[in-house]
Amino acid sequence: MKFLAPFKLAARALRRNKMRSLLTMLGVIIGVGSVIASVSITTGATKQVEDKVASLGQNVVTVFSGNFSSGGMRGGWGSAPTLTIKDALAIKNEVANVVAVSPEVRDRAQILANGLNWNTQVIGESPDYPQIRDWDIASGAMFTEGDVRALAKVAVIGKTVVDQLFVNDDPIGQTLIVRNIPFKVVGVLESKGFNLFGQDQDDVVIIPYTSHMRRITSRNFVNSIMVQAASKDTINQVQADINTLLLDRHKSAEPDFTVRSQLELMQMATSTSRIMSVLLGAIASVSLIVGGIGIMNIMLVSVTERTREIGIRMAVGARARDILIQFLIEAVTLSAFGGILGIALGMGAAKITSHFTGWPTLTPFAWIGIACVSSAAIGIVSGFYPAWKASRLDPIEALRYE
Repeated sequence: MKFLAPFKLAARALRRNKMRSLLTMLGVIIGVGSVIASVSITTGATKQVEDKVASLGQNVVTVFSGNFSSGGMRGGWGSAPTLTIKDALAIKNEVANVVAVSPEVRDRAQILANGLNWNTQVIGESPDYPQIRDWDIASGAMFTEGDVRALAKVAVIGKTVVDQLFVNDDPIGQTLIVRNIPFKVVGVLESKGFNLFGQDQDDVVIIPYTSHMRRITSRNFVNSIMVQAASKDTINQVQADINTLLLDRHKSAEPDFTVRSQLELMQMATSTSRIMSVLLGAIASVSLIVGGIGIMNIMLVSVTERTREIGIRMAVGARARDILIQFLIEAVTLSAFGGILGIALGMGAAKITSHFTGWPTLTPFAWIGIACVSSAAIGIVSGFYPAWKASRLDPIEALRYE
């Protein structure tokens, strides 16, 4: 019972001034609510970006042609045709921890089927492409290495192409005309939707890269090479090894290619979200500080108002430590309840924002714990001085106070 006595006294004191207690908690409620809401919104946005990057494939390293400096002229990605099929084969055979490679040739073309036409992206790839992109085949199958060697006229198409050219019809086995060349549809990819850059990933026709290079565009270079590392831990090593291999193969003082990993893309894509999270958290933290100052102010007023009560308690045997604990409990109770209400307010605000704007929100449980601990800590810090001041009152002077 002695242990619960300070809590009962603190609850009784706070109940005597319900409105003042609620207004005192308001700063903490708004501060914690702002932190939880901002973290939920920015975490949801970051998760959405990460999912978009993940949709590009698993453990992917991409080699782009170009990136040179010569005679005062400089060029970036795709500025020069510098990558070949032999480069892709060398990466597959000579670089450790590489599990899949796909030379990539890109172009746009007007395609025809069933008396309809559609302008889309025609990409030359290897049979490893679905594995690298983590992209399942919805129906049919991916073309084979035999199709690549034979320059086969076969194609795998995306959901958007199906919707545009094969309405209410099964595209498997049907013919697709690409620049007057008939290609047989052998597979349909699962729908992936839009990527990180706002492009429709399903608006695509994929054919063997050899067929693309010999039949469609008559070129002897590739735009890029997609490489899948064995695991996330080996991406950086694979990236470095590819860079070393191609420098040796191309016999150039400076790289005429660019190697980028999925990890780099993830870091670039989420950097804005992280900055916004820090800024919003810092702004919301100001409300917490203001809330703490409010608690300290009200507790100082409470000490002044209850000076005579404190004197009576000391006169009947209460120790300075008992007075200190009582006022600390009052301050912590105010901030803790404010923190709980703030968490509820923040999560509610995040849900409402998501409902009306369509933004994804995600509240990490760790931040709920941080909010609870922070609000309790604010109560202790802001309540300590008033509690210490109350415990240092002289009982005789306190009894004389009017």
